[in-house]
Amino acid sequence: MTLKLLKSLNSELDAYRPENIEQLVSNMWLLLPILDAVPNAAIFIKDAHGRYLLANRTLVERCGLNHLKRLIGKTSAEVFPTQLGSAYTEQDQRVLEQGVVLGDQLELHLFVSREPGWCLTHKRPVRGRDDQIIGLIGISLDLPSASGTHPAYPRLVAVDEHIRNHFHGAVTMKELTCIAGMSVAQLERYCKRIFHLTPRQMIHKARLEHAHRLLHTDLQITEIALQCGYTDHSAFTRQFKLLTGLTPSQYRDASA
Repeated sequence: MTLKLLKSLNSELDAYRPENIEQLVSNMWLLLPILDAVPNAAIFIKDAHGRYLLANRTLVERCGLNHLKRLIGKTSAEVFPTQLGSAYTEQDQRVLEQGVVLGDQLELHLFVSREPGWCLTHKRPVRGRDDQIIGLIGISLDLPSASGTHPAYPRLVAVDEHIRNHFHGAVTMKELTCIAGMSVAQLERYCKRIFHLTPRQMIHKARLEHAHRLLHTDLQITEIALQCGYTDHSAFTRQFKLLTGLTPSQYRDASA
């Protein structure tokens, strides 16, 4: 249901050109009681400088705040822990400065317990009547549980188990399609329906979860890269930064 709401908003924004971002926020205030009732998604609007103008209760609470007014006017970097907030702010800058539209971006988020978890983030720029970018609107959906009732679930569970047991090495699509007994197109489609991720995202998720644990130890970054299935330090750093916004060293320092 939340994804349907997002698609509807995307469609409306393609045609809607507010005079300024405040006009959009004013209209969205009417929907805030409904948005506040969505427990599994952080929904927000930001201005052209990446500062919060509106957010639902879920996001406010995950920032450790007790009222929306304490969030308004601040950037992600100011309200989230360093290892997460700086990544979100950098992401915002790409949307606001380059007009990038993000969809199904797998990344770490923060739950009310202040523990990190997985989400799929969608962000898009908001354009005014002169087509200039005046802000952004976004939603970060908690990664749903696997859809266990789907007929293909047993075969896809075997794929997931193989990834979790072998992510430290090369995991190929050929291996996964053989395990599932499906074509590449079928595997991609059913992984999205059941796990809400592509096979490649499933591999990255397993590797990053392990890297997250190892970065709290004294292991060298190069050794962590090898244990997580990357051929070298630079490949690990690139992928880790793509999913978290920080290099492994920066993440370790921020978590210390």
